[in-house]
Amino acid sequence: MLPAFVAEMDFPLAPVVRAALQSAIDNDDCGYADDAELTSAFTDFAKQRFDWTVDSARVFAVPDVMAGMAEALRMTTERGDGVVINPPVYPPFFEVINTVERRVVGVPLLHDADNGTLALDFAGLEKAFAAGARAYFLCSPHNPVGRVWSRADLERIADLVMRYDVTVISDEIHGPLSMPGVDFVPFLTVSKGLGANVAVTSASKAWNIAGLKCGVLIAGTDELAERLHARFKAMPTEIITRVGHLGVFASVAAFREGGQWLDELRSHLARNAALLKQLLADQIPAARYAPPDATYLAWIDFTALHLGADPARHFLKKGNVALFRGLDFGAQGANFARLNFATSSEILREIVRRMAASLG
Repeated sequence: MLPAFVAEMDFPLAPVVRAALQSAIDNDDCGYADDAELTSAFTDFAKQRFDWTVDSARVFAVPDVMAGMAEALRMTTERGDGVVINPPVYPPFFEVINTVERRVVGVPLLHDADNGTLALDFAGLEKAFAAGARAYFLCSPHNPVGRVWSRADLERIADLVMRYDVTVISDEIHGPLSMPGVDFVPFLTVSKGLGANVAVTSASKAWNIAGLKCGVLIAGTDELAERLHARFKAMPTEIITRVGHLGVFASVAAFREGGQWLDELRSHLARNAALLKQLLADQIPAARYAPPDATYLAWIDFTALHLGADPARHFLKKGNVALFRGLDFGAQGANFARLNFATSSEILREIVRRMAASLG
């Protein structure tokens, strides 16, 4: 079986990341994490990569992006408050909102006829905010659709959340993986401290180190940062120490020295995105797919193939290829599946060949 579902890459670790981890092992250094160096490494990376000046006092280490988003939600909302999401969207969004006893408010993405992909429903967002939703989980870049929201899109969001006093909690984990020539815009560079907004990100997707458990949360205002400092100090020690020690080492190395490797990766992913489009056009022409603006995830519409609401099940049983089922991203994912193309071109060709053969 070829596993093309989970968001991990088929590539060796970046040499600088491997060296940092090996050094820690060689020094028997496997204790608890110290995030001081992580903060400066991230702020330098944000400035160099996105021209984003981040105040180090607003940066916090968290075990991963979803843990950070959950904590931000607890800080900025009350039990029972509505939290807006844009399905089809990353499945843990649903889980985290329910876990912290908030309420999911779905504002589905709209089909964009101009480019064949999906777009934000601004009228739907305003309606949800006006009806009392208190927070907005923004997926930027969007998983699974792969859209990088434009500065104009983010400015419209910023205007709406200011008008209705809504907190944006922006998942930006795929930001470093924008395709060559596509500019990723961090939401906090647009909101500029107007409102208690939060961004959460990590080196985990771009450098393939998710299992090492390290992310960063960035508060959008000094006041929110002070509240977060107080909250983290009051937490039990075992919660704070869930940030991975080796994850900090790996993240620091990635942010500080992994830029060249990242750019080479992005070029490879762009080639594979184009290759996948051509392979599907040649072998499964009824499938609809628009290459993403960012990351290595393809959101493919199999409606015209009449495989049912869960086409991933067909390809697993008949083609021995595992895709991520679209229904897990919300009801809007019916007839879709997500395919991970972060692999070699040879394996990608074999994935599509097996999928096409399963239809015969």
